Amino acid sequence: MEVKRVLTIAGSDSGGGAGIQADLKTIAALGGYGMSVITALTAQNTLGVQGVYEIPVEFIDAQFDSVASDIGVDAAKTGMLSSSEIIRCVAKKIRQYRIRKLVVDPVMVAKGGSPLLREEARGTLIRDLIPLAAVVTPNIPEAEVLAGMRIVKKENMKKAAVLIRKLGAKNVVVKGGHLDGDAVDLLFDGKSFHEFAAGRIDTKHTHGTGCTFASAIATGLAQGYGVPEAVERAKSYVTEAIRFGLPIGGGQGPTNHLAPVFREGERWRCIEELKTAVARLKGGRAGNIVPEIQSNFGYALAGASSAAEVAAVPGRIIRVGENVETLHDPAFGASSHVAKVILAVMRFDGGYRSAMNIRFSEDIVKTLKGLGFDVASFDRADEPEDVRRREGSSLEWGTTEALSRRRGIPDAVFDRGGDGKEPIVRILGRSPSEVVEKVLKVSRALRRQ
Repeated sequence: MEVKRVLTIAGSDSGGGAGIQADLKTIAALGGYGMSVITALTAQNTLGVQGVYEIPVEFIDAQFDSVASDIGVDAAKTGMLSSSEIIRCVAKKIRQYRIRKLVVDPVMVAKGGSPLLREEARGTLIRDLIPLAAVVTPNIPEAEVLAGMRIVKKENMKKAAVLIRKLGAKNVVVKGGHLDGDAVDLLFDGKSFHEFAAGRIDTKHTHGTGCTFASAIATGLAQGYGVPEAVERAKSYVTEAIRFGLPIGGGQGPTNHLAPVFREGERWRCIEELKTAVARLKGGRAGNIVPEIQSNFGYALAGASSAAEVAAVPGRIIRVGENVETLHDPAFGASSHVAKVILAVMRFDGGYRSAMNIRFSEDIVKTLKGLGFDVASFDRADEPEDVRRREGSSLEWGTTEALSRRRGIPDAVFDRGGDGKEPIVRILGRSPSEVVEKVLKVSRALRRQ
């Protein structure tokens, strides 16, 4: 398999969260081969920048020649270029080696507020480097400097993007993370605007997001994606990295560059654990607990926030005599119903990530309690009218209603049904193996009665 070569030209972050270190982690995580030209050394941690040592331009020049003359460059990104001399050196080498797929992250200030670009160098950045960019990725403060205007809303972002593109960059991405509301980034390609939105994540661990985003775009361009696709891919990647940011150090922790990689491994483990539990269920003569609407069994990824991150059984679990059968192996996004229950439970305790619905009867409730299980319930008669009108909202409301009136997560939550709604028991657990063990205990107890 051909691996694309991505060069990062930036400063080193001794704390590992931004700069060259963040770039190389990102490039590797997205399947590229990362190389570096280091422009500055920083003494830096999560609290801020304590010192900067600029690399002599002769050695920057030498690094560039070593990499580009032997290995070659499919795409590159620039980060911290602190002086006019360094910017001119880098621009000269980019022209020399005819690097067309260039992402310029116009780094001006570190997360903690320390300046990383001298004021005298801003003009050089604009004149010498931005015209070489396939994509330039300013955040709001950087875009304000480049465009010479205040940005307080999306319309300002659009105007700024147009002005920045006139500086020579082929594409401009103005990052909206500094504004309120969802994190919306705006791409302008000279003809049209493209928006890339993600829900805002409540975390302070966002050190290195700009470096990560630009490196992800460069990797996408190297791999043959068009600019909109590369930006969309980078947005998804950095959002996931922020979502699982690392609480390291005493200040603003870094994003988790390997989270998307680990997430893929976790998806496989999630499916395998659920498949194993379903196989146990099939071997347990559990047909006596399947309701008229059939059952489903789900397991969520850690930190899941949508039904797409909850695995379940497509086509549900059906009763065949005394046994149960499935038509398909578990898959993510297969059941919005069981996902709503699990996601509601996870808002109270993120460790409880699995659930299965089983048949309701007063005998089953009695059996659950007789087995020593903790049982909670809700009454559909209390369901607000607006919830009742929204398709699929009842399960989330009912689970939340039951859990909000107690401490801790019960083993089961039931309701006695309502108008057009079958009564159901939901068995809850931390894992599919825990849930299936509870379900089989109930099934065996019922057979003994």
